[in-house]
Amino acid sequence: MITRLSKDLDARTQYKLLAASIIPRAIAWITTLDENGHVNLAPFSFFSGVSNQKPLLSIAIIRDHGRPKDTAANLLATGEGVIHLVTAETAAQMNRTAAPLPAGESEVATAGLHLTASTAVAAPSLQEALVRLEVKLYQHVPIEVAGAVATDLFILEVVAFQFDPSVFDPATAHLDVAALAPLARLAGPQYATLGPIFSMTRPDHSSLI
Repeated sequence: MITRLSKDLDARTQYKLLAASIIPRAIAWITTLDENGHVNLAPFSFFSGVSNQKPLLSIAIIRDHGRPKDTAANLLATGEGVIHLVTAETAAQMNRTAAPLPAGESEVATAGLHLTASTAVAAPSLQEALVRLEVKLYQHVPIEVAGAVATDLFILEVVAFQFDPSVFDPATAHLDVAALAPLARLAGPQYATLGPIFSMTRPDHSSLI
């Protein structure tokens, strides 16, 4: 095995090794509103589920030269947003929304996307998304490095689940992942789609949903 001690690595290398090791990762494509009502849209892949007893998600947003990114600032200011899952069909549009834009320019318009009203939050949703998770801020955990906040970790509570009928069966509450064709982030500029899908029964299968 080739070993690298984290204490010997700079932040860029640590990120590179984490991003390359924790794969594949779902992409949270999140809309938020700033205090003036302007919509921000950006993708983040340090994103995961936290709990099913209370429907909680986590999203970690690395600061830009010590300043919260727009999404983080908006979550702190308004306490809500909408997370969309990225699919193979929306991959190119998602990638365009990762680019920094001048103040006042909309990522939604630049990527040729469309907004629609959400159900339980003021932040709008993307019409093109097949899965939308409307969220409210549950907890903010500032991650400090050398006495300064380096990352904003958000625990977000899902207050409304929205699924396109083409990928969801309301009778069984099952999501058709093959039809969804989710996009996964790997490392650097690399992404992946689903390969062959297989099933396994856990030893204690009674706990499965």
